[in-house]
This record gives sequence, structure tokens and C-alpha cells, in this order.
Amino acid sequence: MHSIIQGKVWTFGNNIDTDQIYPGRYLELTEHSDIAKHAMEGADSNFIKEFIKGGIIVAGDNFGCGSSREHATITLKNAGVSAIVANSFARIFYRNAINLGLPVITCDGILSKVKKGDTISIDLQSGIIRNLDNNVVIEGDKLSEHVLNIIERGGVIPFFKKDL
Repeated sequence: MHSIIQGKVWTFGNNIDTDQIYPGRYLELTEHSDIAKHAMEGADSNFIKEFIKGGIIVAGDNFGCGSSREHATITLKNAGVSAIVANSFARIFYRNAINLGLPVITCDGILSKVKKGDTISIDLQSGIIRNLDNNVVIEGDKLSEHVLNIIERGGVIPFFKKDL
């Protein structure tokens, strides 16, 4: 598995909820490309205009709190977010992200070590995060081999289909 992800950072604070990630007024949309056009619209209306695909979201506590709907993860994945690093995640958002193949790394204090526009690399196997702009190394939680296998296959459905 290609376990190193590198990208430009886009930062958010604490308690970014699923309505900020994907506003509920767009729930009728079904095409993933249409859903992606509204990524993070409730938190920063410039996000989708300025975000560079392959970038990494860095946030504070409780990222993804609120609704259990999968749209929040679908919008981020289809907008081109390659990973999310946060102090903590809402439990259901965390599971939805893994189930849909989007890497999520818990790293306490990450917002004090990176800023918007920095480039970081994340080693998913070790949990080591390197800020390539200031050479700071941060230790996040590593993902289990089982979770890495799910992410490598693009989510839980492709993971199980491969073995059928």
C-alpha cells in the first residue's frame, strides 16, 4: 500500500459538524460530482474554489460531529481531500470515513504545529506527520493494518467484494 500521503493543509477549528461539511439543503443531490461542489461550504464558502485536490484538512476537536449521514465523507472524498488530521473525530464520521476509504488520523495538538498552506506528509502506517515547511515532526495515531487494508481498497464495500 502507498501509505505516505502528502498535500497542502487547509485548517479548520473545533466542532466542524456535518452541516458545515455538507449543508443539508443539498441532500437531494445524488451525483457525487454535484455533491463535491458544496464541500465545506458551511464552514468556508471559499474552500471549494481554492482547495487544491490532494490537499489535507487539519482540524481541532470533534471533526464531523452532528448527523450520521455519509454525505459529509462523500463530499470530502469527491472534492479531492486526501486525508483529514484532527485532534479528535466524531465517532460516526470516523467510521464513515474509513468505510468510504478516506484516511482519518487523530493527532492531539496538530493545529499548533501546522498552518493553512503548509505542506505535510502523513505516514499512515506509523502515524508520523511531517510538516515539510518547518521540519516539525508530529506523532499521530497510526492506523491498524485492517483499516489500512480497507483504505487501500477504497472502502469497506470494495474490501469485501474483492474476497467474493
